[in-house]
Formats: sequence, C-alpha cells, structure tokens
Amino acid sequence: MGLDAWNLPGEREGRPAPDDLAERRKAISAIPQQVEPGTTVSQEVFGGVPSLVVAVPDPVRTVFYLHGGGYRLGEAAGWTGFASRLAAAADARIVLVDYRLSPEAPFPGALRDAASAYDAVLAAFGPVTVGGDSAGGGLAAALALAIRDAGRPAPVALMLLSPWLDQTFESGAYARSGATDQLFGLEAARTGSDLYLQGHDPRDPLVSPVLADLAGLPATLLFAGGSEVLLDDATQFAQRAAAARVSVEAHFVAGMQHVWPTVFPDLPESIRALATMARFLRDN
Repeated sequence: MGLDAWNLPGEREGRPAPDDLAERRKAISAIPQQVEPGTTVSQEVFGGVPSLVVAVPDPVRTVFYLHGGGYRLGEAAGWTGFASRLAAAADARIVLVDYRLSPEAPFPGALRDAASAYDAVLAAFGPVTVGGDSAGGGLAAALALAIRDAGRPAPVALMLLSPWLDQTFESGAYARSGATDQLFGLEAARTGSDLYLQGHDPRDPLVSPVLADLAGLPATLLFAGGSEVLLDDATQFAQRAAAARVSVEAHFVAGMQHVWPTVFPDLPESIRALATMARFLRDN
C-alpha cells in the first residue's frame, strides 16, 4: 500500500546544504550523549527510513519520536540521551526517526519519511504515541493530522515539547521573548522555514498545524517555556485543540528555555517534566 494511501503532497527537488550548515551538522553530531544504564540503542530501518530504537529490556509501550533542529539540523543519535531517560521512566521503547533534512529534502520530504516509518513501526510494535520537540513537534502534529485525514490507524496520544507549529511568523512571542530565548529566535526560524518551505505556502496546515482543524486528534500533552519564542505556538494550539474537543494537558513553565527537558536534564523542572511525560504515557 505504501504512501499512496496517505494522500500526501508529492516529493519536490531540493538543493545541496550550504557549507556552513554542513559544518554545523558535523559539530552537533559530535556532541556526546549519556545513555541511561539498563537501556539499549539499536539501529533499525522502518519503511525505508533509518531510525534508532532506544528501549528498556521489556518495554510495554512505544513512542514514535521526531527530533528537533529547525528541519535542517539534528539526527536521531543526538536524542539518545533524552530518549533513554524517557524509556527508563516510562518502561518504553522510543523510536527516533532520522527523517530527511532540508534544504536537500524540502517539504514534504520529512513528512513523507515520518508517514512511511509510522506505518512500519505500527506493523512492528502496535499502537504508538507520536511525539517530538521543536520542529519535530511541528512534524509530529502534522503527522497526526495526516493520519487523521488519510484514515490511517490513529496514535494513542500526541506529546509535543516546545513545538514549532506556526511558520507564518505572526506570533507576538518572537518580539516578546526574542531577547530571552537562548536557543531559537526569529532569524533562526526564518532561515529554517525558508530552507524547508522553498516557496511552499506557510499557511498549509501540514506546515503550520496551529492553523488546522484539530478535531479528532488524540489526547495531547504540551510543554513550552515561558522564556521561549514558541510559547504562543503552544498556547494557541492548546486553545484550538481544546475548543475542538481534544483532551489537552499543557504545561507552560515560567523561566524555561526552548526544549528544556531535552537539553537541561538536571533541572528540577526537567525532572518534573520527565515524570509528567512518563505518567502521561502510562495513562494513555
């Protein structure tokens, strides 16, 4: 059946990554990860998409996870530390998907990879929670919409950390929090969006899920920091989802930076966030 059943936009030709972006990717890939004792990391391929599986010995649930990086940076290996902490806390298996990056693979390349891998992960492990952070959170929300619209088997829940859900740049949080967000800002967002969209409409709900009809999405857990520019993306999504009769649990934590649970694991706020994620996964 493959991707024909998804009714997604077709592939578009991209362009090579500029030298500075290639160097940034190398630098990020060199950052070491600390994996929790008792968890394993294995390389797998799902639906033709390379992935890493981070798991406890006898996992009882599966999380299909899409990493951040502005659609142009990052790889699954850079999230193994966070995934191992989540796996240990929730008795889980975390599938980290190495979707293609832009500008080599502009929209909808990453979404098509996520859809192909999703079908294969369901076939291998059964129902999953779909999750992601930053751009990966936006991609996770877009995948949930595509699943709903194509009538594919729904995820049991949706988990979004500092999700990038709006590429129109109309949010007031860019001006309000631009000076306090240490990891993401308007310039970085515009650069990532330009490389990802390459002329595609930023108001497409599969690009800016906050603009979508959110009815029918699964129970959703949201996190965003009070000091980040994507706070409004999360608050508006939570409002619209709740109005569409979606069950939403949202945590907006004062003073926290972008994706703080993944990059600052020792903060008390991160420890609490991890416990909340584990409880949410157990409850759903």
